[in-house]
Amino acid sequence: MKKKTRSTASRARKRPKSAASGRKIAPRRASGQGSRPPAVSNGTKATIRRLKAELAQTQAQIEQLQASADTDFLLGIPNRRGFERELNRAIAYIKRYRASGALVVLDVDRLKPINDAFGHAAGDQVLKAIVAALLAQVRASDVVGRLGGDEFALLLWNLSETDAKAKAAALEEAIDRLTFVFDGRTITAGASAGVSVLDTHSEVSRALEAADSAMYVRKALRRHER
Repeated sequence: MKKKTRSTASRARKRPKSAASGRKIAPRRASGQGSRPPAVSNGTKATIRRLKAELAQTQAQIEQLQASADTDFLLGIPNRRGFERELNRAIAYIKRYRASGALVVLDVDRLKPINDAFGHAAGDQVLKAIVAALLAQVRASDVVGRLGGDEFALLLWNLSETDAKAKAAALEEAIDRLTFVFDGRTITAGASAGVSVLDTHSEVSRALEAADSAMYVRKALRRHER
């Protein structure tokens, strides 16, 4: 009997768990969390629209300045900087995709005598006619640029060395056929072209040097042909 009384008393001393102690209490939400953002006034919206428009205008001006820095002002084709950028991209493409291409460097033969005899306005007219003749001989994917003075360069896609040399000869013939009349005199200019084939081992500077050297060899040959 004593044992029974002792166990009953022991159970009586145990306090039952409250319902609250078994519940998990959710963490308090930080003040302001989940609240709606403050309303934007009409004046603020107008300011945002104005700033976006000014930013777009500034970006357009930057792009225009970058384009003009890479373009020959007189002829509207890439200058040396712009052409070398295109050539660098082309060589990277050729190396990655195993494509082919050719670089032609072309020098106008008698531009300086024309400038000296008839003025730079006459020389500019000759240059514009030469660019038009070059553009008429190439595809839209090809690039014609002015390296400086009377020297031009052409980036031609998907041509073998034989085809590139044939195209260079055709470019010379197209320029040889041009005639100009200054002060009642009929003048011709002429040009000499050198070729460098572009492949997976090409580099911009070496390709330009190779085509330039080939152009001077061609110029010497044309002098002997006359």
